[in-house]
Amino acid sequence: MNFRQIKSWQWALLVIILLVALDWAIRRPDARTRQLNDILATQASERLRNYPYQFQVLRVEGETAVMSTPRNFDAPAFRMLGVLYPKINVKDHNNPEFIAVERLLGQVQDEAKDIVLAQPGIKGIRWELDRQWLRRQGIEIP
Repeated sequence: MNFRQIKSWQWALLVIILLVALDWAIRRPDARTRQLNDILATQASERLRNYPYQFQVLRVEGETAVMSTPRNFDAPAFRMLGVLYPKINVKDHNNPEFIAVERLLGQVQDEAKDIVLAQPGIKGIRWELDRQWLRRQGIEIP
């Protein structure tokens, strides 16, 4: 094969393909993370499976599973709940509908945490804000 005959657009295409493959290899979850996410999917209740946000294990660091969450101090729950439930007044923290969806969020997050904590070798959970999901929902994060 004569490399001089390869056109510049072909080189550019080859470089793009290699960069995509490298990005995939770097971001690909390890076997333990994939296993925990599979367990999470199979053991989840119907309520957790059908919740609009899917909690996931992002990685395992020692005996700690790092899991995604749509809320923390930078992105309070009312922001994402307002997007998921636009008909509910999430600014009124005494609104019974808001209290109900906030409680549901806590319950499904606790269920996801409990499933992962029940697995051998996992002794703790650390939550990491899912910034990509929030951005896809149009939620600005400071």
